[in-house]
Amino acid sequence: MAEIRHLRYFVAVAEELHFGRAAARLHVSQSPLSQQIIHLESELGVALLRRTKRRVELTPAGEVYLKEARRVLTAHARAEEAARRAARGEAGRLVLGFAGSAAYGVLPALLKAARERLPGLGVELRGEMLSSELVRALEEDEVHLAILLRTSTENPDLAVSVVYREPFVVALPADHRLARMRLVDLGDLSGEPFILFPRRRGAVLHDAVINACHEAGFGPTVAQEATELPTQVSLVASGMGVALVPASMRSLRYEGVVYRSLRGRPRAPDTAVAWRRESENPVVRSFLGVVRDFAGDAPNPPDGASSV
Repeated sequence: MAEIRHLRYFVAVAEELHFGRAAARLHVSQSPLSQQIIHLESELGVALLRRTKRRVELTPAGEVYLKEARRVLTAHARAEEAARRAARGEAGRLVLGFAGSAAYGVLPALLKAARERLPGLGVELRGEMLSSELVRALEEDEVHLAILLRTSTENPDLAVSVVYREPFVVALPADHRLARMRLVDLGDLSGEPFILFPRRRGAVLHDAVINACHEAGFGPTVAQEATELPTQVSLVASGMGVALVPASMRSLRYEGVVYRSLRGRPRAPDTAVAWRRESENPVVRSFLGVVRDFAGDAPNPPDGASSV
């Protein structure tokens, strides 16, 4: 069976039509090169070259074989490069889970950065998931990385890196008494009906909202619970209540809803990237390089938030 080196030797001779020039091009001696071509022809059972004392010519079989040999060598070069890129984590498939809150801030910017830096990497998205579900997905190897809300209880088998910090803003009905204010005191929302996550489904954001209200001197009156941030904002639009949401939610426009900054900028939960510490997957390492660059180079997030 012909080997890749035999194809390279034949292509060089066929293109040069001179064994001496082909040998110099290949950095081999002329005699072994001639022997390899004879061996190739013997294996194929056909003459590829017509040799005379004065010239070398391709036979009709040699012309066809040259075309196919070039095609094989091109495919082989592509395969070699693809394997090297995969080993460097520049190609392959990454399964990325994400919390719903990340869809309006970190996720779009991070995916754009990944496409620019790693165009050969395919990203399969799994979302929108709760942070607790993402931790379980990482533990069971269902996702390679996860963008989630950082909690105080970290799994020791997981590495976690904060990539984005932002404050809460308040989503108000457009006709609310505080809608005309550019900056709202959280304490002024005491007694207002609140829309927030049910704790059983979104403990991180639920607890963060409750704690922010307590620090402002009141406990929120819960009018309605909703498990998705867009649903909360739509309920605000209906006039059902107000909601504290991460500042990146400003990008979600709803008719009848205005977002206002809060005095003191109470902080929303940090957005982090998590992965298994022992992971040796090249695409994980490569994507983490994009994460580090994103965290270091991203412009200031809206409303005074900061990326780290």
